[in-house]
Amino acid sequence: MQTLETTTLRISEIFFSLQGETSRVGLPTVFVRLTGCPLRCGYCDTAYAFTGGGNISISEILNQVAHYKTHYVTVTGGEPLAQKACLVLLTALCDAQYSVSLETSGALELSNVDTRVCKVMDIKTPGSGEMTKNNWFNLAHLTQQDEIKFVLCDEADYQWACEIIYNRQLQKICPILFSPVHAELDPATLAAWILRDQLPVRMQIQLHKLLWGEGPGR
Repeated sequence: MQTLETTTLRISEIFFSLQGETSRVGLPTVFVRLTGCPLRCGYCDTAYAFTGGGNISISEILNQVAHYKTHYVTVTGGEPLAQKACLVLLTALCDAQYSVSLETSGALELSNVDTRVCKVMDIKTPGSGEMTKNNWFNLAHLTQQDEIKFVLCDEADYQWACEIIYNRQLQKICPILFSPVHAELDPATLAAWILRDQLPVRMQIQLHKLLWGEGPGR
């Protein structure tokens, strides 16, 4: 029988930082970054997590997370759900009374994710190069505690995202985030489009990059 001591995950890094995105932006957070991802988005800024890392038991992950005095934990990647034991980790973190968020591409099924977890699901735009990987059935597994994120490369991505929002009535499901690709789409330009079109979205800029630049994992 698998236990938290014997169940392992391949981990790229565990670190303490400020949450740079989502509605939790600015909150001191422990990040657990899992290794591996089946997608290859053109703007990916964590390609170093595609490979490498080391196998760590869920029990040891919990020990490392507990070293930091924060209520917030984000499980990210790569694509964390590519490792099946990620589901066990998410539940263990919730059982330990953390407020847990999951950053996922949305390409893999979300139905088995612990309902206490805040799922932050990307919808891949044409500019990402991975639009065909969107699993639209996952929308049925989102609630008001979750968030949908669009990472936008250009105006074509913006217009495509607007159509998806209105055609699928995403604003009725959960909060929607628009994020410009760093150094590709000018944030002020995106802000002007959102105000012009009066979109029901939250614009976000990656706080960690404003504070610390392009360094990995921060």
